[in-house]
Amino acid sequence: MPIQKARVSAVVVALACVAGVCHADGEPPRYTVHRANGKMRIDGRLDEAAWKNANTFGDFTFTWWKQGRKEQTVARMLWDNRFLYVSYECEDAHVWAEQTEHDSPVYKDDCVELFTAPNPTRPLDYFNIEMNVTCASLDRHHPNGPGKPQVPNWNACGVIIATAVDGTLNDDSDTDRGWVLEVAIPFANFAAVTGRPHPCDGDVWHLNLNRLGGKTNPQYSQWSPGKTEKPAFHAPDTFGRVMFSTRPSSKQAVQTP
Repeated sequence: MPIQKARVSAVVVALACVAGVCHADGEPPRYTVHRANGKMRIDGRLDEAAWKNANTFGDFTFTWWKQGRKEQTVARMLWDNRFLYVSYECEDAHVWAEQTEHDSPVYKDDCVELFTAPNPTRPLDYFNIEMNVTCASLDRHHPNGPGKPQVPNWNACGVIIATAVDGTLNDDSDTDRGWVLEVAIPFANFAAVTGRPHPCDGDVWHLNLNRLGGKTNPQYSQWSPGKTEKPAFHAPDTFGRVMFSTRPSSKQAVQTP
């Protein structure tokens, strides 16, 4: 099993929005990934100073919304020479997850995802890593785009996932507050495509963050909005842009028009 797992019992989900995204009309959203200025412990608590100072991706969009409460996600990203770090704080009144095995259909559960085409000269060559509340994951490499043959038996190695639930898992008799997922993904998984052991200052990746709402209130939400009539996360043409900066994370004030 290539995935290392860690869990904690509970943590309060704090849903705060800090400006970290540039999004002009008709242009893909943009986000700057700052360096983690200190040791990162993947435990689902998000109590490191680097997380507290990191900007968020802003509100997720609900392109295919039909009914039910739009439960928001607050996502942040950091990096160092070894790992890409992503955190998701998920507002969720009914947290549900049944899948526990690697490469099981975690998208049927409350689940978050990272899709990325890490080499901008090869925008159709993308990876997806999908993770649910039980720390189960599904991973794929699509070198030639959606619907084309995948790399057989590709697994993201050395990934560390931790989750925390503020509520009761798989019990709809009460109302939960939400859940957190924190993940560290080694850059080595992408090196064959990027040609680098890790990003350099100013490097840009095409990337999207997605979320699925699970059993009780199924929703499809994402950072960079889709354009199709039906839900389709495998759409590298709609990925946003993330730029890596060697500057450490530092919180910036929300600008009011």
